[in-house]
Amino acid sequence: MPIAFRLLSLAALLIASFIHLERTSAAADDVKRVQLAGRPGAWQLLREGKPYEVRGVGGDGSLELLAKCGGNSIRTWGDEGLGEKLDAAHRLGLTVTAGIWLGQVRQGFDWSDAKSLIAQRQHIREVVEKYRHHPALLMWSLGNEMEDPTGSNGAVWSEINNLARMVKQVDPHHPTMTVIAEIGGDKVKHLHALCSDIDIIGINSYAGATSLGERYQKLGGTKPYLLTEFGPAGIWEIEKNEIQAFPEQTSTAKAANYRAAYQKNVIEQRGTCLGSYAFLWGQKQEVTATWFTLLLADGSRLAAVDVLEEMWTGQAPTNRAPSIEALKLETAASGKPGAVVRASLKTSDPDQDKLTVEWRLQLDSENYGSGGDHEDAGAELRSAIVKSDSTSAEVRLPADGGLYRLFATVRDGRGSAAVANVPMRVDAPVVLAMGKKQTLPFMLDDEDRTAMFVPAGWMGNAKAIAMDEQFSDNPKHGKRCIRCAFSATEGWGGVVWQSPAQDWGDARGGADFSGAKRLTFWARGEQGGEVVNFSFGVLGKDKKFFDTASGELPKVQLTKEWREYSIPVEGKDLSRIKTGFVWTVASEGKPQIFYLDKIEWQ
Repeated sequence: MPIAFRLLSLAALLIASFIHLERTSAAADDVKRVQLAGRPGAWQLLREGKPYEVRGVGGDGSLELLAKCGGNSIRTWGDEGLGEKLDAAHRLGLTVTAGIWLGQVRQGFDWSDAKSLIAQRQHIREVVEKYRHHPALLMWSLGNEMEDPTGSNGAVWSEINNLARMVKQVDPHHPTMTVIAEIGGDKVKHLHALCSDIDIIGINSYAGATSLGERYQKLGGTKPYLLTEFGPAGIWEIEKNEIQAFPEQTSTAKAANYRAAYQKNVIEQRGTCLGSYAFLWGQKQEVTATWFTLLLADGSRLAAVDVLEEMWTGQAPTNRAPSIEALKLETAASGKPGAVVRASLKTSDPDQDKLTVEWRLQLDSENYGSGGDHEDAGAELRSAIVKSDSTSAEVRLPADGGLYRLFATVRDGRGSAAVANVPMRVDAPVVLAMGKKQTLPFMLDDEDRTAMFVPAGWMGNAKAIAMDEQFSDNPKHGKRCIRCAFSATEGWGGVVWQSPAQDWGDARGGADFSGAKRLTFWARGEQGGEVVNFSFGVLGKDKKFFDTASGELPKVQLTKEWREYSIPVEGKDLSRIKTGFVWTVASEGKPQIFYLDKIEWQ
């Protein structure tokens, strides 16, 4: 190679290296340093040295609207799409509390299993290294409600502290937080005793939010906290009514919950509470599609958004949401098929806008998840509403027995709305509903935590079972696989993918896989030689809502290498599959560990 050309190449290499160093340096310089300052009772979050009180939300609603309302931050529960969310927030001057999902005790994650912990730790390190310099980053949030109900599992808190210490080593410029479900049991005590590297405690609180600050201090809480989820009471906090339905507040009444929670924490506990994230900025089916909703599907804002804007800016919005003063039944709340039920509606608008009302009747499947698990919306019955106007509606009860809800959506024509519903029950046999039609291929483990099928049906010696759905060591497809372990030296155990979760044939649900030809999956053993039984459709006709088909692949001897397996299903009645995949193992005198990936109906 000529000397001149080599010198030219060297110069180009030096220039490229210089540009790379410039970019790296610029990225590091872009970081907005955030720190925790003060002492117990006088804590303060500082961003670039200036006080920063969190005025935030969680959810996928419009960030433009959030900024317009005076909000300044969003939180995530996991790191999926984190880069795009950071970029979008930065363009609008917002910050992001970056959540990184941790294994859940209730879903069987084993916090004493070294391999699972190492894989989880490596994933967290990669995320932090990738985004630590982003200027929109506010703090790192390790996990969401991953603890057991009493918070008594010390292994969870010890490992969370290990993770927080590692995050601080990788990124010393942003605080660490972990998020818990309320503060019952030993959670506060153990977080303070075992999590010295956790700077801030995130607390999700609903019905108890107005007393949270006082209760936290009585339990010895001295770390600062963020109210990381708040809103109306959840169904776990209220009683069913006379027709065995959970009554839902109107959006007007819910606004008062948001106001009270904000007042009692962010304002009255200032110095201990660093701010809040309201739930949910957008819409999600959880009991109903409106239970925790701040924004309707079309972007219309409800009264709670007006409250948040007022709290954030000190001024009420120029256009305020309409009010629903009452929605009630004028006839009995239950009846035989064909009976006519009448409801009355009383509304008003603070700005004297002309209001329109939309009515709809929807089946309530009564398949309620837990911890934010996926729920399917019930079918809408448009023909059941025989008469309606802006103040009333008449409904002819359907032929199918079960629980229904009559919804009224009130709009002011200027982007604001109000919603309410009243439940009613049809006194008749519940029709054996088919599953929800699915597009094929359909993956049961698509790394989406809101998936339709949940591996929640643990059988046999359940205490000996551990499953890690986020195992990142040597997956076959994508970034993660499922690690399954049975530690007992006798007996048997197994896990069922259920729809809905925790149901053994008593509730509607399931999928319609009509047209599928096979159920395929990939599997490998830890050592090779592990014998596992695979199947689907374990609910027999002795159950109210049974599987319409079943199939199995018994006594599969796994190898150490990934291998694809298949259960033929062509020609079977797949119209209601409620248990979409099952594994069982029998002890062979020693623990058994194996891995699963890409479980798919094709």
